[in-house]
Parts: sequence; structure tokens; C-alpha cells
Amino acid sequence: MKKILFILCVLLVVASIGWASGMKKKKLPPYEFGSVTINNYSQQSGMPPVLFDHWLHRQYATCRLCHVDIGFGMTAGSTKIRAVDNMKGYFCGTCHNGKINTVYKKKIFESCAKESGREEYKRCTRCHVLERSSVREEEFERFAEKMPKERLGNGINWEKAEAEGLVRPADQLEGVTAIKPRLKVQQDFSLKSKVEGMPDIIFSHKKHTVWNGCELCHPDIFVGIKKGATKYTMVDLFEGKYCGVCHDKVAFPQTDCSRCHSKPPQEK
Repeated sequence: MKKILFILCVLLVVASIGWASGMKKKKLPPYEFGSVTINNYSQQSGMPPVLFDHWLHRQYATCRLCHVDIGFGMTAGSTKIRAVDNMKGYFCGTCHNGKINTVYKKKIFESCAKESGREEYKRCTRCHVLERSSVREEEFERFAEKMPKERLGNGINWEKAEAEGLVRPADQLEGVTAIKPRLKVQQDFSLKSKVEGMPDIIFSHKKHTVWNGCELCHPDIFVGIKKGATKYTMVDLFEGKYCGVCHDKVAFPQTDCSRCHSKPPQEK
């Protein structure tokens, strides 16, 4: 009976959020989940847009390294990346510089070409693509096959993959990262569910700081650092605010309710 009640509550919450937002989001195939199209200047320059796959980069670097130290914005197109910036060693050019990279531990192709020609154009089309190719899809499938499985999103349990050492994302980059003393990680805590019958949320700072540190979430996404200081609703989250800045876009989708609403009933 409790299980049936829980399922009904989940359906009610999802339905009400869908009604409030006024739109139903398309479910993407796993290899497209977390992909971002960057097209601030590409088409103006006669090039196709850039197709950026988060899964490909996330196995090597933490979100914090890219979005705090290197300086990428948290929404597509917000960084206004130019080819000249990459060639100077900023943004994509921080790692894609044609040298041995300490994050990837191998030589990474140079992001933007100073010259024009057949070979340079081949390099350009590694990022600037007209449409997704079967080669990229197959590359994702080969990678995902070795990873712990997840029900939704891109089908990969990244938290478990990192815990088991299957991916080792670097959190520092020489010459870019300012090394600071690590703060003591807060204990996990629960957040009260506002829907009758829905388990409370268990929030883990430890799990989030592995990928985000503290700086990615505070103060830009969550202003307060005290439990309960930031007020939000599920509608806010599904509109891409707070937890929704990452979840539904790159991290597992919020429709996977039990990933967050996970406090066992007997602990209440």
C-alpha cells in the first residue's frame, strides 16, 4: 500500500510540475543527454556550430575545474567563446593546445587553427559538426558499456563510476587552479518533503563536492550556506533553477525521484 501511495505521489508531483511549466520536455537518447550546442559566432564565420558532449569531458575533469577555474558559464552560449580566445589558451584552448595535458595525460589536439587548409579543416570538424555522426554514438556506447548503469539520463551512474575508480576526474590544472586548503565537508542531511507520503530528501555534500567543490554552488546557485536559508519549490527546480541548474541538463534528471527522495520511512 505504501509503495502504491509513493508511486501515486510521484506521478502527481511530476504531472503538476509539467502543468505548471506549460511544456513537456523531450526525452533524449542516452548519447545526446548532456550535449550542448555552442553557436555564438560559428555560423557567422561560415562554420557549423560546436557540439559539446559533457560525457566525453566529464571522465577526465570535474565540473568545478571547467566551470570555476577555466571559467565556462553554466548555460549554453553564456561564455561567448571565440576562436581567438582558444588560440590564446583560454576556455577550450586551456586543454586543447596541442601539448601533453595534465588532465587528459596525453597530447590533446589544438582547438582552433591559425591557418586554413585541408588538414586544419579536418581538425575544425572534430568540434564544429553539421549533425551528430554514428561514430560519436558508437564511441559513447563503447564507453557506457563499461560504466555502472543508471535508469535515466545518459544511462551512466557517474557517482558510482567515480567511487569505483572507473573515472578519475582531475580537479586541478597546473597554471590555472589556485590551490587552497580544503574545507571540512559537511555531513549528509535530510530535507523535509512537502508531499504527503513522499520520502524526505537526503542531500550529500560529500557526493556533490567531489565534482563541484563548494564554489560551483555557492553563492551563485545557492546564496545561503545554512540549511533552509534558500527557499525553492519543485516548480523552480524544473524551471532550471537551484538543483535544476545541473539536473535535467547534465546530472541525472529530476524525474528520477528516488535518487533524492531516499530517506527510508522507518527513519522518520
